[in-house]
Amino acid sequence: MQIPFTVEQFYGVFSACNMAIWPAQIFLPGLALIAIALLAAQRRFSGVGISGILAFLWAWQALAYHLAFFTAINPLAYVFAAVFFAGAIVFFWQGVVRRKLDFKVLPGGRKWVGLSLIVFSLAVYPAWSYFAGHRYPAFPTFGLPCPTTLFTIGLLAFLVRPYSRSPFVVPVLWCLVGSQAAFLLSVPADSGLAVAGVVGLVLLAQSKGAAFGPGRVL
Repeated sequence: MQIPFTVEQFYGVFSACNMAIWPAQIFLPGLALIAIALLAAQRRFSGVGISGILAFLWAWQALAYHLAFFTAINPLAYVFAAVFFAGAIVFFWQGVVRRKLDFKVLPGGRKWVGLSLIVFSLAVYPAWSYFAGHRYPAFPTFGLPCPTTLFTIGLLAFLVRPYSRSPFVVPVLWCLVGSQAAFLLSVPADSGLAVAGVVGLVLLAQSKGAAFGPGRVL
């Protein structure tokens, strides 16, 4: 696959973005922790809160990364920004306005898949990037597309069925795009997107069934 920029330009965008958005690198993981707390609490308003956080994160990626920085080296970033913003609208519409996204920790394999992706996005991803030789600010922090996509699909694994398929569309599409960076742009942690994409497709296909009980896998 031909890419319109160099590896150095790619990491330069991360560096410029991270330096410009500071201290968002503290605030954005804080939002992720709030979403996890809402999931664990399982209150009546948890689905609205988690959906609102996901809507914010996807709008943030669209505007603060793709539109503000990635467009400097890749014309397709305008398309990515529009798609990511559409994803934000889906989370806001389905989860906040219509209140159709209900997140619960239920017995079964989906719980462990979701937890694994969440831990990967917040802890394993930055550690792997560090040991691969990437140093802040020149690597993807949480709130930028790839770790945030992993986190999103991790949370979506906790959706109570039946649920809408629409929240999966943009994250799964980005898994297909972003996973290529693992090989083309020397971002080994992005290989996790390939797994997340498969998980997202399975969850999408299972959207209309009943919730899983003990002893089931995905």
